[in-house]
Amino acid sequence: MKTTKIVLADDHSLVRDGIRALLEEEEDLVVVAEVSNGKEAIDMVNEKKPDLLIIDIRMPVMNGIDAVSMLNKQGTNVKAIILSMHDSEEYILKSVSAGASGYLLKDTGKIEFIKAIRTVQQGGKYFSGDISNVLVNNLLNGGKSVDKPSKPAKNSDNPFDLTGKELQILELILSGLTNKQISEQLENSKRTVETHRFNLMRKMEVKNLIDLSKKAQEFNLV
Repeated sequence: MKTTKIVLADDHSLVRDGIRALLEEEEDLVVVAEVSNGKEAIDMVNEKKPDLLIIDIRMPVMNGIDAVSMLNKQGTNVKAIILSMHDSEEYILKSVSAGASGYLLKDTGKIEFIKAIRTVQQGGKYFSGDISNVLVNNLLNGGKSVDKPSKPAKNSDNPFDLTGKELQILELILSGLTNKQISEQLENSKRTVETHRFNLMRKMEVKNLIDLSKKAQEFNLV
């Protein structure tokens, strides 16, 4: 069985510990190095020559997207999967443009995480959940610039350009569930639900639950 050598890059040691523990349950996956910023990731990839780089998008010194872009320009053969808390279209498209082979949210479960690694290592691409929808929509809209992604045209069915996950969480919020209850029901982290809730409020330009409910009803979102 061929061993896949992996470098982990994340500025939080607890996150790295969790990912390493998950990977070490697989006989053919070996973490050869851990680093805490993009610059260290580049240096370690050049030193260790790993098969795969799993890298956080937000880190000090150099972020994950810039690090992957730099490695791609150097002509290294390492494949990269970017981790993020956000399914932001801008982050996703910039990651693809930088040369990443995958983009996973940090609340991704073990089965999907390992599936993503296998897919990327075999030469494929892996983008989870709503992320795939963002990429498909961008391609259908003509592959607009990723440097300054333009917003998709608003329509009567979804005037605020909400993602499928945001619409799902909106419905649960308006049914009276708390962030903790929503996270348990969707098997997402509470922090991820809070992020989606913040994005909902921002996109719909409301500041409280009452206004959120009124606007959702006004535009027939639920």
